[in-house]
Parts: sequence; C-alpha cells; structure tokens
Amino acid sequence: MNSLSVFLFLCLCSSALSTPYNAIFNFGDSLSDTGNFLRSGALAFPVIGKLPYGETFFRHATGRCSDGRLIIDFIAEAFGLSHLPPYLGMKQGQNFSRGANFAVAGATALDAEFFYKRKTGTILWTNHSLTVQLDWFRKLKSSLCTSTQECEKYMKKSLFMVGEIGGNDYNYAYFVGGRINEIQSIVPLVVEAITSATAALIEEGAVELVVPGNLPIGCSAVYLTLFQSPKRADYDENGCLKAFNDFAKYHNNHLKRALHALTTKYPSTTIVYADYYGAAIPLIHAPKHHGFYEGALKVCCGGGGPYNFNNSARCGHVGSKACENPGSYVNWDGIHLTEAAYSFIAKALLHHFKKVEKLVM
Repeated sequence: MNSLSVFLFLCLCSSALSTPYNAIFNFGDSLSDTGNFLRSGALAFPVIGKLPYGETFFRHATGRCSDGRLIIDFIAEAFGLSHLPPYLGMKQGQNFSRGANFAVAGATALDAEFFYKRKTGTILWTNHSLTVQLDWFRKLKSSLCTSTQECEKYMKKSLFMVGEIGGNDYNYAYFVGGRINEIQSIVPLVVEAITSATAALIEEGAVELVVPGNLPIGCSAVYLTLFQSPKRADYDENGCLKAFNDFAKYHNNHLKRALHALTTKYPSTTIVYADYYGAAIPLIHAPKHHGFYEGALKVCCGGGGPYNFNNSARCGHVGSKACENPGSYVNWDGIHLTEAAYSFIAKALLHHFKKVEKLVM
C-alpha cells in the first residue's frame, strides 16, 4: 500500500479530520475548471455562465461545466480545503495560499500553435493550454513563498492535480472529421506534453502529484450522436462505441507508461495515475445499482434525440431543457457529467485506492 493512496483513503474516511495537504493546485480543462473560462473572455455569452449550470449545489452558475461540483471540488472537500478559486478570478490581495485552479474549459495539452498549423485551430475554445497554465503557476508561486527553504516546505505540503487534460486535443480533431488511426498518431505528443508539465512542476518543487487519465469517451452522448453507426458490432453491451473507448484506453496506457518512466528520473517524488476511466465505467455498466437512472447514456440537459443531445440545442441554448432530477443522471450536457456522477468517481478514487495506481519502480 503506497503513501499517497493511503493519505487519499484515510482522509476521506475520517471526514477530513486530518489535513495532509495545506494546498491543492489543479491544471486541466472543463472537467475541473471552476471559473477560469468564464473569466477569460473566450466567448461573449458562454452558456456555462447561467442556469441550469450550477443549479444543484451552488444554486447559480459558477463557470463549472456541470450542474454542481466537480471531482476537484470533492477532492478539496476530502482534505478539508475550500473549493479552489479560479486563477483568473484573482483580485488584488486575494490569498491563494490554500491553492488555486488553473484549469480552463476547452484547454489542450498541446499548445494552440499545433492546432493552427493543422488547420483545426479555428474551433479552439481557448488558447490557455497546459503550458499557459504552468506559466500562471510560476507567476503565482513567487507570492506563495520566498526563500528556497520556505518554498521547499510549502511545496511538500501541496498536492498537484495535472489534469484530466488531453481530451480536447482529440475532441477538436474528431469533431472536424479526423479518423481514429490518424488521431492516434498525436497520442505520444499529447502524453509527452502532460508528462513534461508534470516534470516541470517537480522541478518547481512539487513532490506529490496526481495525473488522471481520460474518461470513456465512447459512452458520451456527443460521440454517440455524432458518430452513430448502423452496425451493432460497433457498440459494446452497454451501448457505448467500442472504437472510441478503445482509443481512450490507448491514451491511458501510453500515459501510464510515460509516468512510470518519469518516476525513474524523479525517484523521490510520488506520482499517482488516477484511473478516471475505471472509476466511471461502473456508472455505465450498472447505473441502477449505484442509484442512477438506468439510461446512463442519456443526457439530463439537452434538446432531444436518442441521447437527448442535440448539437443545435445544447444545454443552455434555446430549445434545450434540464431534467428535474439531475442527481439520477450520469451525463449532464452530453460532454460533461453531473455532480452526482463526479461525486461517485471521486469517492471511487478516494475510497477504493486500488483504482489509484501508485507509480513506483
């Protein structure tokens, strides 16, 4: 049993009576953005800035791409910390000593220039890639600690969540007609960007890091709608598209191998691979067993169609409607999950630490 997994497990089981970390710093995309995209000015009137987004827990929109809390919120709560404030919401004099969130909805692991060169940059939601988020952290770090000794002590008591990220690198390519075998060719580049960012944080002094893998995209309503197939053999027993789930596993396997290699270079650090895929699959396999509506692939907030996902009437847009009981749904808007689903995944990762794989030599 490894040290970080034990910390994650014990902390939640003790209802955060102990606090092994004094701060959490999070990097990623819409799965963990707590308001940066909303404050970035990337879109004039983003739907995530109004209800029904945020309706379940916060009772108002916060910039989270869900009806309520995200995995990162539940992790912060488990450690007795406040929800991470978005970096772009920083006001003069605001204290970020307990952590900050650098994740931005639509962010990619690879820099924006990569997509512009491939002529897919026009659909980017944001240019705030993982590299940009790292730069934000470096700027913030100087205000968190000053001396080398102080920074070393501070960083040892901080947890770093590097992702989930990388999903949008693939989404942008798929949504403009890219083929699976073509997009597989960029997986090593995406994984390298993630591991390079992880290494950069270690060089900055991070000693305990969690790097999540991708979710089963073949079970998401947007993929099921855009890439529906007349062939029953293309779907698994749960109705998910096998090829896209295989792709997610392909990315995750590459990421795990790369993180294993990273531990060789930094043997004194703790690097944890968080199996988001494995934690989410039970919701698809047996939703009723876990207290969810049996149609796990159907969206709570949408505009109709077999999965209640309509690209012309997405959640928050004219023609869409949110369900009355989002706590019974797994999928929120076709791309993102509900607070209830994120809570389940977070608990699976925190309680059942066998799903959080310590990377050791």
